[in-house]
Amino acid sequence: MDGILIINKEKGYSSHDVVYKVRKILNEKKVGHAGTLDPNATGVLVILIGKGTRLSKYLIEHDKTYIATIKLGEKRTTKDEEGEILNKKNINKYTLQKENVEKVLQSFVGEQMQIPPIYSAIKVNGKKLYEYALNNESVEIKPRKIIIYDIELLNIADEEIKFKVKCSKGTYIRALCEDIAEKLDNLGYMKELERTKLDIFDIEKSFKLEELEKNKNDCKFIEEHLIKIEDVFKRNKSIILDEQNLNKFLNGVKLNIKKEDGIYKIYSEKNKFIGIGILNSNFLKRDLII
Repeated sequence: MDGILIINKEKGYSSHDVVYKVRKILNEKKVGHAGTLDPNATGVLVILIGKGTRLSKYLIEHDKTYIATIKLGEKRTTKDEEGEILNKKNINKYTLQKENVEKVLQSFVGEQMQIPPIYSAIKVNGKKLYEYALNNESVEIKPRKIIIYDIELLNIADEEIKFKVKCSKGTYIRALCEDIAEKLDNLGYMKELERTKLDIFDIEKSFKLEELEKNKNDCKFIEEHLIKIEDVFKRNKSIILDEQNLNKFLNGVKLNIKKEDGIYKIYSEKNKFIGIGILNSNFLKRDLII
């Protein structure tokens, strides 16, 4: 089996847990994932199967969409509900006025610098940030450039703010929630997080692990939900190679082709999908062979 399945991950499972369970359910040796989700987060987890595991590098750069809930009035160590309470603050009525919240949310739209949470897997000097935190060691965390493309208020209730955000890779929603609370002149942490989209992979086309277990022997179910490797690149342009150039391409020879730079789907003259090529300065090189 080669391709992608979109799992709607439930709370309590790590991304690694889901990979292990899919491997066991489908009896597949090669299973991976793209775009890690924390155990307390839910939603779209892209599972790569067979030759689909080669797609990871193409997916990590893509934009994501989340629905998040901020709980106001508390600051926590991990910036989510798993952390210990560091501080508390009363909430005034003006903070939760719709016009005020919407104004603050919109102020985050655009390119900006974000300081990642110390409870994250980013490496500094060869060690993950959360390891510094667990050892009570100080470390300088440099801000990173992120982009918030769109942010929309969904609901305000019980001192909680629910919003939808589309953002670039590398955006930490936990940090964003705390920053939003701070701009509202309060404290806050991320209470809930659901990823609804990772590039073309939408939660509407996902299913839960229990459904996979139930339908693991149903070929029609698997066929309907398995996204082919070719379909991942449906927005990319194609290049058809004759037999002579195809052999050169497969052997790693760069081909002189006058087209705009980019990632191309490569096909044989018989319209067979071969893989992916990178065109740069009129030279096409092999990148992924299926």
